[in-house]
Amino acid sequence: MTKKIVVTGLGATSPLGGTAPESWAALLAGESGVRPIEHDWVAQHDLPVTFAGQAKVRPEDVLERREVKRLDPSSQFALISAREAWADAGITDVDPDRVGVDYSTGIGGLWTLLDAWDTLKEKGPRRVLPMTIPMLMPNAAAAAISMELKARAYARTDVSACASSTEAIANAYDHLQKGYADVIIAGGTEAVVHPLPIAAFAAMQALSKRNDEPQTASRPYDVTRDGFVLGEGAGSIILETEEHALARGARIYAELAGGGVTSDSFHITAPDPEGSGAARAVLAALEQAGATVDDVMHINAHATSTPVGDIAEYKALLAVFGERVHDIPVSATKAATGHLLGGTGALEAIFTILALHNRLAPPTINLTEQDPEILLDVVTSPRALDPGALLAISNSFGFGGHNAVVAFRTYN
Repeated sequence: MTKKIVVTGLGATSPLGGTAPESWAALLAGESGVRPIEHDWVAQHDLPVTFAGQAKVRPEDVLERREVKRLDPSSQFALISAREAWADAGITDVDPDRVGVDYSTGIGGLWTLLDAWDTLKEKGPRRVLPMTIPMLMPNAAAAAISMELKARAYARTDVSACASSTEAIANAYDHLQKGYADVIIAGGTEAVVHPLPIAAFAAMQALSKRNDEPQTASRPYDVTRDGFVLGEGAGSIILETEEHALARGARIYAELAGGGVTSDSFHITAPDPEGSGAARAVLAALEQAGATVDDVMHINAHATSTPVGDIAEYKALLAVFGERVHDIPVSATKAATGHLLGGTGALEAIFTILALHNRLAPPTINLTEQDPEILLDVVTSPRALDPGALLAISNSFGFGGHNAVVAFRTYN
């Protein structure tokens, strides 16, 4: 028998705010979390892109000193958001053997890896820190969360580029259905606002180069869009079986109704131009949710602000929804946050959950002239969603042809 899976806790640290409520409030207010990077290494390396969506609250201002020293920034963000989500869920008494972790990253402990390489070159092998490997490994965030929350059912890491954390949420749905756990913390993190990724993404013409106007650089669907904006942070979601949540009197935000994961098998960086793999992921999520295309009343789009990617996603949505896609409110929240890579799906899932919970679709900022080839109903100011039962989807697509979509439904 299919179990109902519900969301009982949310946590985030993002370019818009240090918590989920702060990030949501800033998103609704039309704020941008993108700003110039104020580090010497920008000028030192003569970077072609000098801005990013940096976390609004720095980990060192939240965590204990020993945690900052023993965790890569990606794990620091993850731990901060996980603690918030756990506290938000109000869980005080749960069997550790029934708590699982599905957590993700696109790249992992990049700062640790490259700092260690610099140390090795400049000072020799004896000065490389003993904690280097535990800090740089991609599963470090999942491990840190597992130890923090005493989650002993399992701790798994999804690494599928920008689809990572959406895939982690979809996997958590399956794991709860299969009885692997009663409670799961799912999400993702990324911390790669660093000169090497910036140089590399810029070299492949993926980043916006609007150094003179960074706050408006991420402009999904706009005719002048020229690339994505790199972001950082983490998002965490507490998922439970409805039975477990009701037994402990939990507050429920929404239902996680299903997920879909597919592969383009097309190109290592470019999406399938027809969006066929993305379309199949949407349909798989709806099938698992027991829903039809007519049930979808809101979409949080992947919408990175790249010329090719935005078109491909539109074609995927058009293939799924037909002409009805022109009437579904679409939010493209990367315009405000930048692109958190492996953490982006979790943050956007949180925005989707809160849109349903508050019946309010968040705005897409920086859209001044919509691309005539993308005929979507883009939400540009907070918009009330219809009363009654609502279903929304959140899309994530990543390098390598990874597609992941999750579907959420209003609860009661």
